[in-house]
Amino acid sequence: MKPLPPQSELELFERAQAISGLSLAQLAQAAGVDVPKNLNRDKGWTGQLLEWHLGADAGSKPVPDFEDLGIELKTIPIDIHGKPLETTYVCVAPLTNITGQTWQSSPIRIKLNRVLWIPILAERQIPVTDRIIGYPILWSPSEEEDRNLQADWEELMDMIALGRVNQITAKTGEYLQIRPKAAHSRIKTAGIGHDGKMVETLPKGFYLKKNFTQKILLNIVNS
Repeated sequence: MKPLPPQSELELFERAQAISGLSLAQLAQAAGVDVPKNLNRDKGWTGQLLEWHLGADAGSKPVPDFEDLGIELKTIPIDIHGKPLETTYVCVAPLTNITGQTWQSSPIRIKLNRVLWIPILAERQIPVTDRIIGYPILWSPSEEEDRNLQADWEELMDMIALGRVNQITAKTGEYLQIRPKAAHSRIKTAGIGHDGKMVETLPKGFYLKKNFTQKILLNIVNS
C-alpha cells in the first residue's frame, strides 16, 4: 500500500533518510514493481518509485510534488565523486500566452521554492538494480541563486516573446536552460514566430544545468 502523504517537512525528510543507502532493487521490491533493464525508455521510473515511497500526492498537476508542503522532489544522478551526471528537468517551458508573466509567480520559481534533492549513485556501468539512494538534501535557493536563475529565466522568456524560440540552444543561460521535451521530433506545439504569428515547434522544458546542481551538492557537503 502506498504511504500516505507526509504531514510535515520533518516527516518527509525522515522518510527520505530511511531509504538512503538502499538500492533501487530493494525499493522496487517493497513497492511491488519490476526494475527496468535500462532507463532509456523509462526516464521517469526512478522518480516515480521515490514518489511512491515518500507519499507524493501531486500526480501530474503543475504544482510541487508534495502539494500541501510546497516541496518538489528531484532525483539527481551522480557519479562516485558526487558530481551530477545530467541536467535536471524542472517543468514545461511556456511558449505562448506569456505576456505579464513574472519570475516570482512562474511555475518554475514555485517548484524551486523548496526542493527535496535525492542523489542517486547511477554511473552508467552500474546496473539499474544496484544503483544506490544517497542522503537527502532539503534546499531553497539563496538570494544569489534566485537572482541568477531569474536572470536566465528573463533572458529565455524574452527570446520566446520575440519569436526567437528556435534560436535558443542548450548554451543559452548560465544556470538555467531550455531544451526540447518530447518523446520524438514528430510531436509539435504552438510557439511564437519572429513575425508574432503562431508557428509549430517542439515542446520545450526548463532544465537546471549541471554547474548549478553541482553547487547545491557542494554547499551541502561543505556546510
